[in-house]
Amino acid sequence: MLVFERIQNFFEIVLSMLGDPVAVAVLFGSVLLGIIFGAMPGLTSTLGVALLTALTYSMDTDLAMICLLAIYVGGTYGGSYSSILINIPGTAAAAATALDGYPLACKGEGGRAIGLTTTASTIGTIVSMLFVVSISPIISHFALQFTSFEFFLLAFFGILISGTLTAPDLVVKGWISGFLGLFLACIGRDRLQFFPRFTFGIPELDSGIEVVPVLIGAFGIPQIIEVLKAQTQMAKAKKLQRIIPEFSTVMRNIPAIIRSALIGVGIGAVPGIGEDIAGWVSYGTAKNTSKHPETFGKGELQGVLASETANNACVGGAMIPLLNLGIPGSPPAAMLLGALMLHGVTPGPMITFEHPTFIFEIAAILLLASVAMWFTGMVLAKQVVKVLFIPTQLFMPIIGVLCIIGSYSLGLSVFNLFLMLPVGIICYFITRMGYPIAPLVIGVILGPMADENLRRALMVSQGSFLPIFQRPVALILFLVIVFTVISQFRWYKRLATMVKDKLFNRNPTPRT
Repeated sequence: MLVFERIQNFFEIVLSMLGDPVAVAVLFGSVLLGIIFGAMPGLTSTLGVALLTALTYSMDTDLAMICLLAIYVGGTYGGSYSSILINIPGTAAAAATALDGYPLACKGEGGRAIGLTTTASTIGTIVSMLFVVSISPIISHFALQFTSFEFFLLAFFGILISGTLTAPDLVVKGWISGFLGLFLACIGRDRLQFFPRFTFGIPELDSGIEVVPVLIGAFGIPQIIEVLKAQTQMAKAKKLQRIIPEFSTVMRNIPAIIRSALIGVGIGAVPGIGEDIAGWVSYGTAKNTSKHPETFGKGELQGVLASETANNACVGGAMIPLLNLGIPGSPPAAMLLGALMLHGVTPGPMITFEHPTFIFEIAAILLLASVAMWFTGMVLAKQVVKVLFIPTQLFMPIIGVLCIIGSYSLGLSVFNLFLMLPVGIICYFITRMGYPIAPLVIGVILGPMADENLRRALMVSQGSFLPIFQRPVALILFLVIVFTVISQFRWYKRLATMVKDKLFNRNPTPRT
């Protein structure tokens, strides 16, 4: 009976959104804007959500979430256009799509590839929406058992795993980036004793570092500098043929689409990883399980479907830890967390009590955004592709102005501009040195949660860490953190290889 009531509530929310002309207009407009952001190299869904976060401050929460989630979904899908047609991924999430998408376009099957990826992306987003509705109550019930130590360990693990999985070469660089964000989060008066920390006598820092200017600076400024510095010219797109896919072709690929959607949901639910990792993992799985792996990279349709389905399914997967634990599953989800806080919604275990229907509203928006993405992609694909021919150098100054407006509009404070620009320039240089940006941003967002809960827990336990080893959930989280750190040492990797060789009777590789 409870399941029936939830289904009824869900469809009531969907119908109420469809009955609002303003909401429908914002939905389709935001999806189209997201597709443009995703299709243009250098403009990502993360940047789109960051720019619109401050601009939605005057909207009510429901309309703001429609706007931000729609541009998130559209931006993740839009990267496939440039990947397939000009072999330049519009976003990192679409990088794997270019391996087989561009060869398909060279064969004259670009329209067919876009039509199938649009349909597969829609199915992947809908599958992830089902997981948001079904798994969220379980996670929320489990998270209600958390105390301050558990919340601290969870936030710390989110920062740690993000640095572990996003570092391009050395894992320690990801950890340094995460801890730098954690330090930035400690600036300002602490929430328990209201004592100023690292403010250097600057009154504007008393309230701490604003999240939105940091997000816009970290993701916007480096992108602008890189694109203007590259001065790249785009190749000519191939002529599109039929875009609407045949029903038989879609049904024949349904098993691969569902598998890729499940991979995307699973990876999206891990804090801080993101859509690009989901695309590559799904692509690798499709290649390893294929009967003809030699065709991948030469125009294999399943490779395009695998990456595009997974990166769109990752959108819903990232919502699961964001809504129930307050930990973003991807960089765009980190932007959404900042937007939720701006609108007075605090994600976490209490969200089902403070906002009983909010998770259903997010699921309804994901469903409607996926449908809007399909219609927009099918109807406007040939027109949207023309945006690719606009020189990127004309777009970047506009994006720079939007970054300034977005940062300033939050509280109408010039200090936010003084904060955004240095953060952006610093992030550009640390990116050039191989340090990932995502852990820094997640550290800024999860830092207050980690700091406040650790200090509160130590106050209650009178400075003792012993409760960590007395509570099962805290102990499990602590052991997972320890294992995550130890697993990066060379001696552990050598030991794991030796054990694996003995278990499977492998002959170890002789040393040269």
